[in-house]
Amino acid sequence: MKRVLSVLALAGLAHTPAFAGSIEEPVVETIAPPPAPVAQPYQGGEWTGFYGGLQLGRLDVDGTGAADGDDLSYGVHAGYDYDFGRFVLGGEVDYDFADVDLGGAATVDSVARLKLRAGYDLGRTLVYATAGMARVDTTIGADNGEFAGLGVAYQFNERITVGGEVLTHSFDDIGGSGVDADATSISIRSSFRF
Repeated sequence: MKRVLSVLALAGLAHTPAFAGSIEEPVVETIAPPPAPVAQPYQGGEWTGFYGGLQLGRLDVDGTGAADGDDLSYGVHAGYDYDFGRFVLGGEVDYDFADVDLGGAATVDSVARLKLRAGYDLGRTLVYATAGMARVDTTIGADNGEFAGLGVAYQFNERITVGGEVLTHSFDDIGGSGVDADATSISIRSSFRF
């Protein structure tokens, strides 16, 4: 009888419903990963910071009498800008190497400038006016003068800008020689912003 009871108990357990789960495979829900961030194109418009770079241009000098000439110039520049929103104010130093023959009377060797520049922020483009002091070195001596001009800079990305400048200079009595000169420089520029 004990055997019969044991068989019946086992048979009863075999037909007991499973309350803890089901015989069917569990459904696994997959959670999609969040979408990868999309790189936004550089919008530009931030001009605050230090920068430095190179320039290549042409220097045209009109001196007293036949002391005229023009030739290539090349140089370096460094400065700092502060962006006030739409208005940008900055300062810069630059130095151009030159070899401009002034009709045999003299040769212009270099022009150094201390600049103040103020401009309008158009986003990736900055349009500015600049003015300041310039120093010309020639084979007959050196002289300090003033200059003024206009420029434009365009941001390729947050670090690289390219642009151009047109500057007019005025020098009187270079090296005490009695030679006066007006000079115009046109240059293309490339800068790296820090």
